[in-house]
Amino acid sequence: MNWRHYAILFVVGWSVPFAISRFQSLPGYMDADYYFAGGLQLAQGHGFTEPYIWNYLDNPAGLPHPSHTYWMPLASMMSALGMWITGQTTYASGRLAFILLSACVPLLTAALAFRVSRQVRLAMVSGLLSIFSLYYAPFMPVPDNYALFMLLGAAFLLLAPFEQKWIPLALGALAGLLTLARSDGLLWLGLAGLTVMWKSNFKSDGTKSNFLEWFTRIVPAGLLVLLGYLLTMGFWHVRNLNLFGSLLTPGGGRLLWLQNYNQTFIYPPESLTRESFLQAGWELALQNRARAFSANFSNAFGAQGAIFLFPFIFIGLWQLRRDLRTKIAVTGWLILFAVMTIIFPFAGSRGSFFHAGAAFQPYWWIAAPIGLDAVLAWARSHGQFKDKNAPYFLQGVLVLLAIFMTAYLVDFSVISSGWAKDDFIYPAVEEMFLDNGIKPGEVVIVRNPPGYYIAAGRPSISLPFGDESTIRAVAEKYNARYLVIEKGGTFDAIQDLYDDPQSNPSFIYLGEVDEAKLYRIELAR
Repeated sequence: MNWRHYAILFVVGWSVPFAISRFQSLPGYMDADYYFAGGLQLAQGHGFTEPYIWNYLDNPAGLPHPSHTYWMPLASMMSALGMWITGQTTYASGRLAFILLSACVPLLTAALAFRVSRQVRLAMVSGLLSIFSLYYAPFMPVPDNYALFMLLGAAFLLLAPFEQKWIPLALGALAGLLTLARSDGLLWLGLAGLTVMWKSNFKSDGTKSNFLEWFTRIVPAGLLVLLGYLLTMGFWHVRNLNLFGSLLTPGGGRLLWLQNYNQTFIYPPESLTRESFLQAGWELALQNRARAFSANFSNAFGAQGAIFLFPFIFIGLWQLRRDLRTKIAVTGWLILFAVMTIIFPFAGSRGSFFHAGAAFQPYWWIAAPIGLDAVLAWARSHGQFKDKNAPYFLQGVLVLLAIFMTAYLVDFSVISSGWAKDDFIYPAVEEMFLDNGIKPGEVVIVRNPPGYYIAAGRPSISLPFGDESTIRAVAEKYNARYLVIEKGGTFDAIQDLYDDPQSNPSFIYLGEVDEAKLYRIELAR
């Protein structure tokens, strides 16, 4: 690989997410809304606080609320970086860093691929596959963790086999950054420890270490891993200790006891306990995990495996089975699959497995062309594809398929269907509130609080999972006088309130905007 190869990958790798971003005037979904809104708070000097609440798992005391008590802060910090560089707080500035990070993904993927295969052709194919990434492509330009996870995961795998004494420190630091991006990035701290253990089994000459040699190598290396982790993640643990008295934020443990996804928005959160989980019965728990297994496996085949790449990835991994990087990637992915299926089935099947799996994607894109080469070698041994240009032709077909399928999926999910179409109603909703004399500082209950804050600058809290009495309880605690119920953003227990807006005298109907119904909540005096 030379600089020309990397220049081509960078230009194409920048052009594709930039082109996609032209059709995305808003972040588009709550995760990205949250990260961008967090970036706005940082850029405007408000620090790690937020004038919105999107779930009640940590039992927030009120507004403003300490930020990133569920999602982690790195994506918001990167969004704020774009705003600081440009001096503007626009969405274009907030996503600037993510487009540039996306352009770097093919560079690191190709560098890792060349390190693995020592073939420029295969490295270039891997780099191009990372650009035309099918289901991941629409999300690369938005403020989220996809590009961050791909870059950090690829960097981890690139450095892992090296023997320099600083490598454990670097692996720990990368694990810390992965955790700072997403809480499931903590898996990579365990993978850093496993890497140290595997490497300590053998001496530099390739002979197996005895126990004393293994122990004397693993202890200092393990301490370096922890030191590296604390260098990048330690400040966040200190912040949590100061605010909550624990290394991790409160509320996350309650996810263990979910019986359905909507309970993520439950209020009060104390009702989500081990006892309530057991009372619901093991049959329901097993059914939920069976559904999560099906959803996560479909994700592995369709999104992470890109459908047509899946068999070649599998064959390529078999060809690379003795490589330390393969052990790390496959072990980590299997652990992630198990955790997102058994322990966190609702988060996993609703996007966390897709998100967290992005860190392993560069290695799958590396394995796929190697697998295709292995299939070609087998075919040639049986008298097929004897032409010397066959490898270039077949690898080209692989890339062309990726291009066409990526174009189709981007058109389907971004261009034709309309990106962020649900959030486009919020400016009109806010205009109606203002027309009714409602002051900008008054709190509203809404489906997507960070999205509403981006659109209107109004403090907002999440529509809680429960009935109308639950909404009143939330409204009284957080002094929220107004409610928005969207057609596709309601729960069964309050469907009657949406269908018959004047059915409950505690909710004064104000009107409708684009099928969103607005209410004033009569609070107790």
